[in-house]
Amino acid sequence: MDHRRLQSMLDFSVSRRRAMRGAAGAAGAVAVGGAIGHGAVASGGSQRSVASQAQGAELLFTSTQLVPIEEAEAMRNTILADFDRPVEFIPEEPGPFVDRVTAESQSGQGAVGVLGGLHGDFSAFVEQDLLLELTDLATELESRGFNPDYLELARFGTEEVYYIPWMQAMYIMAAHRDALEFLPEGLTEETLQTDLTYDLLATWGTNMADNAGQLLGFPAAEDGLIHRFLQGYSYPSFTGGLNTTFASADAVTMWEWFKQAWATTNPQALTYSNMDDPLLSGEVLVAWDHTARLINALTETPDDFITFPAPRGPQGLGNMPALAGLAIPRTAPDAEGSRALIDFLTMPETQTLTLQEVAFFPVVEVALPTDLNAGTQKEADAVAATTADPDSLTSLLPVGLGEQSGAYNKVFRDSLTSILIDGEDVQTVLDTQKVNLQAVLDTASAPCWTPDPAGTGTCQVG
Repeated sequence: MDHRRLQSMLDFSVSRRRAMRGAAGAAGAVAVGGAIGHGAVASGGSQRSVASQAQGAELLFTSTQLVPIEEAEAMRNTILADFDRPVEFIPEEPGPFVDRVTAESQSGQGAVGVLGGLHGDFSAFVEQDLLLELTDLATELESRGFNPDYLELARFGTEEVYYIPWMQAMYIMAAHRDALEFLPEGLTEETLQTDLTYDLLATWGTNMADNAGQLLGFPAAEDGLIHRFLQGYSYPSFTGGLNTTFASADAVTMWEWFKQAWATTNPQALTYSNMDDPLLSGEVLVAWDHTARLINALTETPDDFITFPAPRGPQGLGNMPALAGLAIPRTAPDAEGSRALIDFLTMPETQTLTLQEVAFFPVVEVALPTDLNAGTQKEADAVAATTADPDSLTSLLPVGLGEQSGAYNKVFRDSLTSILIDGEDVQTVLDTQKVNLQAVLDTASAPCWTPDPAGTGTCQVG
């Protein structure tokens, strides 16, 4: 799938004005491509009554998504509360997630009924034939209005569907209104939506540092998502690629920019997992993070904050939408029960509840409540501005890494530590880390993914 095709697939397909209406169905569509707001659907969907449900046997649902404690508890206590049998929800990091599925496959007996993960989490499972194909279930649920291109992704180049779209999100920026007095010359609250560049963000950080302190914020704790900022935002925006441009001259320019911005970043960034608490406390005034990790601040005091897209660089406005799906392992002990849970999680009512509880946007056609909270609407507006921008440069989350996902992210985090914390020479660090990066890709036999150009065989680090 080339970049033009992917960008067309992910582009915002309803008008910005429509997306910003509080009652519009477009709020979720803006995240990865316009699945919401095309029309009404029957709320019940295909409800099935199976014997296993009547027995009340517990279903095991493990997921690489909704790992933070608050999100996991919302899933257990609220989102799954109306499902008609008990579900044990276990959020896991990618490594244990892969290990569990692989071990159950090797043993021939499994406990896991449903898998929740990102598109890239499933690719290795498909290659190893570890998932049931769900083409018939996708057909049963098609009246819910899934974007056909999401289902095309779920085919992994085959004729069969291997996961059902579940939810979607993106990464945006948020700022306290107190930060507006330090905006660089030429920027206003309105033009932040369209004109913010990486250089201007660094200047904004400098203005704050000179007058009020180091108030720029990034989630750089061990469980923060700073690696996604590098993989989907700064690297593509400066270099137009990722793996193939990892140690390029443009990458050096990006890291030199980050050194300037880091000097104005709150030193506590290395302890920040989510940026909502630092924003609420005033420790930072301007922050980048995942929509689900900003929502508490935006919901608690929405009038205090503004939202806007990440900056744009020489190659465009890099952004990384996150499409999560639901799959069933071949070793699932109760496949019919697993299908029923997927049915339930993709019902319009459940999709709306998921948005309200954990700030992941729907993937089906659904008219959202007219009283959608102001914080969620602010996020929808920022994502709409991102996907509608003509310079939008969309990246997929890493694909095909399997159990190497953690090692892959570590390369980027180690690079950050060496360059920004230890002050080592940028090119020297990149030349060292590109060897580690290639080793990870070789171990996983991972092909290139957007924004890198498609090719054959293992992706080669540039």
